[in-house]
Amino acid sequence: MEKPILLFDGVCNLCDSIVQFIIKADPEGKFMFASLQSEKGQELLKKFGFPTENFDSFVLIDQEKSAEKSTAALQVLKKLGGFWQLFYIFILIPKPIRDFVYEMIAKNRYRFFGKKDSCLIPTPELKARFF
Repeated sequence: MEKPILLFDGVCNLCDSIVQFIIKADPEGKFMFASLQSEKGQELLKKFGFPTENFDSFVLIDQEKSAEKSTAALQVLKKLGGFWQLFYIFILIPKPIRDFVYEMIAKNRYRFFGKKDSCLIPTPELKARFF
């Protein structure tokens, strides 16, 4: 895998908004995307030992390494560079604390942000960045 791949919940409005933010903040196209529910997403989840039915996690696959939850989110911000990489300082907060906050948001994301009936369908110009 040449570019980092971000796996996200394809029916979650919050996750969709995060993907849209990353696309705008990444005009160079450093990141590729796949929904956790997609064939490619399921393949990568299996390959890296993640559950294939629990879509509460944001997963980053980069250079044959994986990260999930808060660590994945912070690594994405670091890789975006510029102003966004400053947020990587939060990696100094112990992982259990970071992931606790992450999990509270993840467990309530549908209630707070809603859910779509189907996964995001990328525009023709963005289609090359999605699996």
